Amino acid sequence: MNYNYEEVIEKIENARRFGNLPGVEVTAKALKHPMFADWNIPYIHVAGTNGKGSTCAFLDSIFQKAGIKTGLFTSPHLICFEERIRVNGAYIPKEDVTRLGNLLLNTDFGVALTMFDYCLLMAVLYFAEQKVELAIMETGLGGRLDSTNALGTPVAAVLTKIGFDHTDILGDSLEKIAAEKAGIIKEGSLVISQMQGAEVAEVFREKAKENKAKELIFVAPEDIEQVRSFKPHMQGEYQYENGAAAMVCAKAVAELISEIPAQVASEELTSEVPVQDALEALQAAIPEGIRTASWAGRMEVLSEDPFFLVDGAHNGHGVHAFCKSLKELYPNEKFHFCMGVMADKDYLIMIKELLPIAIDFVTVTPESNRALQAEELAAQIREAGVKARCLTEEEMNLQVQGLTEEEKNGLERPHLSACFSNLDREHKTVAFGSLYFIGELKAAWLEEHR
Repeated sequence: MNYNYEEVIEKIENARRFGNLPGVEVTAKALKHPMFADWNIPYIHVAGTNGKGSTCAFLDSIFQKAGIKTGLFTSPHLICFEERIRVNGAYIPKEDVTRLGNLLLNTDFGVALTMFDYCLLMAVLYFAEQKVELAIMETGLGGRLDSTNALGTPVAAVLTKIGFDHTDILGDSLEKIAAEKAGIIKEGSLVISQMQGAEVAEVFREKAKENKAKELIFVAPEDIEQVRSFKPHMQGEYQYENGAAAMVCAKAVAELISEIPAQVASEELTSEVPVQDALEALQAAIPEGIRTASWAGRMEVLSEDPFFLVDGAHNGHGVHAFCKSLKELYPNEKFHFCMGVMADKDYLIMIKELLPIAIDFVTVTPESNRALQAEELAAQIREAGVKARCLTEEEMNLQVQGLTEEEKNGLERPHLSACFSNLDREHKTVAFGSLYFIGELKAAWLEEHR
């Protein structure tokens, strides 16, 4: 069966979210197929609760600046599927999605693939074809049982901030969640962790020792201050620590390069330049790589006047960091918030974090069967003592009155423009929550302002 691009995306996106087997087992079985014989690319593995995507973006930027051809695999996408798979910052072309998607969809791997498995295997094939020199691979959920954990031993494992999220799957304590995330630690690999609470740090130390990691390095306060001095384009207090994790990782990889013979280093990491040149280039690339890195949907200002910012903070820990950043960047200000979240998130904690700096809230139901209904969210906010109203489908659909049917059909959830149709020029408006919601909202914004 030969599918066009739209059909490939529909088939992949409609595959099950979770399979009967853990993702690591599914991918391990699939990778035995001969089509993956060329997968021997060194990679950096990134897991954690918050900050994974931004940390991956910092790493990708640093290694690109060092002249290393990079592959970047992340999820979910905000606007288009191609965001998930990038080579040297460029999205995988649609024609390659179609070609590789058909190959995967028409192959019997002896095991049922989930959406995430299809995405990961497509990235593996594309990175091999493109002769990527270093891949940066973000876990989907957890670490120990994640599909990405079947890719072999990474050059380095990076663990970002650990907090409460997906507790029904990963466990109901920070120690349990940390143990799942630490499942990416493998024998002989470097391990870099952001600063963690005492209980999480102890879990990481135990796992690093148990799994015979080469070294476990924790980001230190002075690393964060060094990144601050680089003046990264990515806004937000929490981005300094994400950048610090990437910096510490890059330095550790540079040390690793200096420890191995030049011929091996050239084959494993930088096939076209001598090892000493690669080492010096990597060390020199860190400040500029951190400064110029970008990541959509994280403290992203879509408009300065009137002010409109979007952020993918979607759990209590993420909103705490988000709130801290707003206070740092815009001291003594209060905000109009637009919020859309999943029902399985700790949204009461998220609301509580923002109450002191909130003027009011507008709530939206994201387009997902896991979404928290806007009406229920608004009621919870009002109960906490702050004004809130929900945008119903009927109210939002008023935004597309006057458009032709053809124009309406060409827009992706056009009614979301109700979130930014009457921005206040006196006070800032900030939208946050599920990445699905932020992606939809940004798409509507770009559609209206193209």
